[in-house]
Amino acid sequence: MTKKSRFARVLDTIEVVGNKLPHPATLFFMMAALIALLSWWASAAGLEAIHPATGEAVKVKNLLSADGIRWIYTNVEHNFVKFPPLGLVLVIMIGIGVAEGSGLFTVLVRQLVLGAPKKLITASIVAAGIFSHLASEVGYVILIPLGAMIFHALGRHPMAGFAAAFAGVSAGFGSNFLIGSVDPILAGLSTSAAQIIDPAMNINPMVNYFFMVVSALMVVFVGTWITEKIVEPRLGAYHGTEKPLEIEQITPLEKKGLKWAGWGTLLFIALMAYTIIPEEGLLRDPETGGILRSPFFSGIVVGLLLLFMVPGMIYGIIVGTIKNDKDVIKHMTHSMKGLGGYIVLVFFAAQFIYWFNYSNLGLVLAIDGAEFLRNVGFTGIPLIIAFVFLAAFLNLFMGSASAKWAIMAPVFIPMFMLLDYHPGFTQAAFRVGDSVTNVITPMMSYFALIVTYAQKYDEKNGIGTIISLMIPYTVIFLLVWLVLITAWMLLGLPVGFDGPVHMP
Repeated sequence: MTKKSRFARVLDTIEVVGNKLPHPATLFFMMAALIALLSWWASAAGLEAIHPATGEAVKVKNLLSADGIRWIYTNVEHNFVKFPPLGLVLVIMIGIGVAEGSGLFTVLVRQLVLGAPKKLITASIVAAGIFSHLASEVGYVILIPLGAMIFHALGRHPMAGFAAAFAGVSAGFGSNFLIGSVDPILAGLSTSAAQIIDPAMNINPMVNYFFMVVSALMVVFVGTWITEKIVEPRLGAYHGTEKPLEIEQITPLEKKGLKWAGWGTLLFIALMAYTIIPEEGLLRDPETGGILRSPFFSGIVVGLLLLFMVPGMIYGIIVGTIKNDKDVIKHMTHSMKGLGGYIVLVFFAAQFIYWFNYSNLGLVLAIDGAEFLRNVGFTGIPLIIAFVFLAAFLNLFMGSASAKWAIMAPVFIPMFMLLDYHPGFTQAAFRVGDSVTNVITPMMSYFALIVTYAQKYDEKNGIGTIISLMIPYTVIFLLVWLVLITAWMLLGLPVGFDGPVHMP
């Protein structure tokens, strides 16, 4: 029997360890129980810290004391209902449900890919993958097999198109040209974590927007280069038995629907602009007249809801996927059906987060951790690079970005806030690390589906095939992204709306 290489053994270990992890909901329950035990130990040991802002002593609260148990019992429902990501996601998914159910998302991706010149086909597939973050299932379910089909139809190796689409959809998680459904989730978790230090702080979903747009351009250019200069030459010519398929063109009716949906989107954007551009705009801050802390950004989720719903309804009415109000409600309901697992996960995640906050463990850890880092001089660029590597490493074992951020945010956002880093910048650094290893971890929820797609072109394709195919994207994206975020720090550029590098 041939001895496996060291790299193959490492991959086997990652797969075994990852498969032994419990369900994320169970994991949150176990961590909540651990927090309770740690709070009992830390309280008994008399652990405390001096709050740098107030000068007051912060003591750990024992969750297993009589007061702690009463607090747990009476706040289960409150923790769940008031958990910031829950309402944000439920609201925005109503709009996404209409846009997705009407077929608008699907035809947009097809139009973007099929309308590009052949020389730009690789870049258009990567870009389409980034755009698909508006509704991630569209990218995984439709774009990745479509990328392989397009390359195959053009006489190129289908797995190169597969890799380009996969890189755009999954490795480009930390980038986008528009705000997607994941942004409110992360912003809500960041808000909960930031309020450990500053109860008045609110992180809006556009806090990473500037960094995301520049990152999206980087992913398109670098992803195209990797595909054409590294991945495709390594694959060579395709000699499999799968025959190239005809790619379905956009029908005249779909083109008409896209046209009017586009006009509807422009009209909606113009109306929204009218509420914030004029000095007397309805959605500007009524006290200061400003924009960044205005009702417009405070309620940005409602704007995103309408941004998806308006063109989705127009498109659906024209192509016939929406004939009456019942169809609209059906599409909204269908989008909610897929959130059952998320809602259960949120229930346990909320208990963990609020137990952690109540115990003051996070605050004490943040204060002492920040002081330790300051004393040893481990701050600035080395600290952020280490944090990116940590997020990338954890992603190999835990696929859910929101689940990881729910664990990491309560520790690192307060800690970095005390080191003068804004929560929006910390969130951006997390997204970099969480993006680069998405394409090589079997723990990613769609990985089994990805392997199935690959086996269409060669039944021998398996997990090792996918990982070896995608490793160049992981390594090069990581290096380029680290250069980008380092430059962002050195230049002191804002990562998004109300998202400076350093605390104001």
